[in-house]
Amino acid sequence: MSATGSNRVASDRVSARLVVLDDEAAHMRALCDTLREQGYEVSGFATPGEALAAVQPGRFDLLLVDLMMPEMDGISVLKRAAEVDPDIASVVMTGQGTIETAVRAMKAGALDYILKPFKLSAILPVLARALSIRQLRVENRELNRRVREHALELEEANKELESFSYSISHDLRAPLRAIEGFNGLVLKRFSAELPPDALKLLTQVDRNAKRMSQLIDDLLRFSRLGRQPLQKQRIDVQKLVNEVVESLRLEAAQRDVEVRLGELPAIRADLPLFRQVFVNLLSNAFKFTRNNSKTIIEVGSRNGAGEVIFFVRDNGAGFDMNYAQKLFKVFQRLHSEDEFEGTGVGLSIAHRIVHRHGGRIWAESQLNKGATFYVAMPAEPAHD
Repeated sequence: MSATGSNRVASDRVSARLVVLDDEAAHMRALCDTLREQGYEVSGFATPGEALAAVQPGRFDLLLVDLMMPEMDGISVLKRAAEVDPDIASVVMTGQGTIETAVRAMKAGALDYILKPFKLSAILPVLARALSIRQLRVENRELNRRVREHALELEEANKELESFSYSISHDLRAPLRAIEGFNGLVLKRFSAELPPDALKLLTQVDRNAKRMSQLIDDLLRFSRLGRQPLQKQRIDVQKLVNEVVESLRLEAAQRDVEVRLGELPAIRADLPLFRQVFVNLLSNAFKFTRNNSKTIIEVGSRNGAGEVIFFVRDNGAGFDMNYAQKLFKVFQRLHSEDEFEGTGVGLSIAHRIVHRHGGRIWAESQLNKGATFYVAMPAEPAHD
């Protein structure tokens, strides 16, 4: 190895702090000197009592301990050391005749063993491996701690969200009901006596109060989606879409609407939630084509890699793809309230439902040339 390579290896080890315990003082000092030359920070002891007195939480990274000692055997030492510092790694040193005991020590918590007489070429890989395992354990423990903290924070956030939802459904609805109620009472009793400007203003109040009520409903529905457990089952998507289309046809009975349904394979999903996806997408298709003299809506599918890609295509108002990144964000709208009513939550709900199922949703469009929404869902297993 070149001098540069040796220096680099030594610099990598300089942060590793070792405690060496060997009742043969001469061997202990020789080993400490050798390991210091390799860049380790080493503290050596000839008695278990001295070594254990030096061990403190976080002071040492690794304990290199002789297995056979008169005062206390190495297995007992490494157990005592681990009680003081659970993160300390242990490697035992043993003669040829006590390999079985060394294996027993590893079962007790030692990460490896080194045979006497020592060879530097054998010691260094063992120490490096033990320190790497220790580092992984420390990082894993820290990761688990963070996961637990995150879980507690998430649980607390969910409680706060539930409290917020309760506040919305009760505290906000009460004054809103009063506004709607008193405003409706004034319109009902005194509309004939009101000047046109006043009547127009009160009508605007009524319309915005109803819109606020719808916003609250949509916000509550959106917030519940993250907490509602999925109840997956086999869904006949063809039947589901037919039912949604027929319901929307009744609402648009006076319009010339042609709906073309292709083959829609079954999938596994939460039925009420997945129905909501198609309700939202098809409702938008009906809504954004209502200014057309002839509405054409197409629903179909194609196979992808391990997924089924459904699509809903219309010939309606469309949108500018430069603003597509806003499409699935809550309360984001690409059309004004005067053009098309809505709260901007429907696509956000569809997006959240699809992603909770492990799927994808996206859209393609041209302004005034219609839009196509795609929903990619995991394909149903062949054995089902």
